[in-house]
Amino acid sequence: MRTVREARTTTEPRAVRARAAGLLAAVAALALAAGCSGSGGKGAEDEPSGGAGVRPVDTPRMTIGMVSHAGEGDTFWDIVQNGAEQAARKDNVKFLYANDKEGGKQAELVQSYLDQKVDGLIVTLAKPQALAAVVRKAVARGVPVITVNSGGRYSAAYGALTHIGQDETVAGRAVGEELNERGRKKALCVVHEQGNVSLEDRCAGVRATFSGEVENLNVDGTNAPASQSSVQARLQSDRGIDSVFTLGAPMAAIAGKARDEAGSKARIGTFDLNPSVVGLLKKKDIDFAVDQQPYLQGYEAVDLLWLYRANGNVLGGGKPVLTGPAVVTGKDVPKLAEYTGRGTR
Repeated sequence: MRTVREARTTTEPRAVRARAAGLLAAVAALALAAGCSGSGGKGAEDEPSGGAGVRPVDTPRMTIGMVSHAGEGDTFWDIVQNGAEQAARKDNVKFLYANDKEGGKQAELVQSYLDQKVDGLIVTLAKPQALAAVVRKAVARGVPVITVNSGGRYSAAYGALTHIGQDETVAGRAVGEELNERGRKKALCVVHEQGNVSLEDRCAGVRATFSGEVENLNVDGTNAPASQSSVQARLQSDRGIDSVFTLGAPMAAIAGKARDEAGSKARIGTFDLNPSVVGLLKKKDIDFAVDQQPYLQGYEAVDLLWLYRANGNVLGGGKPVLTGPAVVTGKDVPKLAEYTGRGTR
């Protein structure tokens, strides 16, 4: 696994490691203090264990709501939820989750959580303008907000505590360089959700570093047969396309089928991981994947909201907390298979 050097343009890896170490220390200290509290741990005894025999912290029960832009069948968000739910068990948090691919519906879901008087919010900003008003409303009401995964450049302006995710432009630039190293000349960027600013940033990043030609192809990521037909038709019409890169893990297998049906020799790369992608890497049906560690995005978002409520902690220092990107290839499969199999990568 190769961590992309360009990530240093936003946050130095050493600083990220230092913040991560500080976070772990803070969590350990608070958990220890909770275990030794004068209450005798009554609250912890009343709650289910946090997994692996670990009791939840003995801090007041809180509720956190998360709203994402996930479409149907997007396994990426299962991994994000797994991380959030694990942190929630540890932190004595009631975790609520809702999703919709339409920006207006996302805003309505955030408002519904405000109406339920949640103690914290986690939101994605794939359609930032649609969420601006309701996120600012939450902040004005004293509800802390953390943004994850997408729209990081809007996070601070909307009043969020921090943003957790990868720099999408840096990730795209890493793909462009990967394609250069592999001698590609013409690439197809498959955009599975039109209007998603993070996906647009990825394609733009590729275009910034790739010495060949990049063409965007918009498809409906929630309709696999139609997506496959679109990619297949484009590959059949232009035999010069020698590389296809998809912007989400479920699209990788779809692109592979489209390539085979088109009789194309184009090679495939993808953003994000799931068990299917690891299998494709193992069989060398795809060349590489860009991992942004979605488990961390869910886990750290819940954990940071708990830290903020419990101890006034904020991470990032005004900059995003980076979870990627890292380029993974077939040689990384043995470990990745273990992690993806349990839903954490």
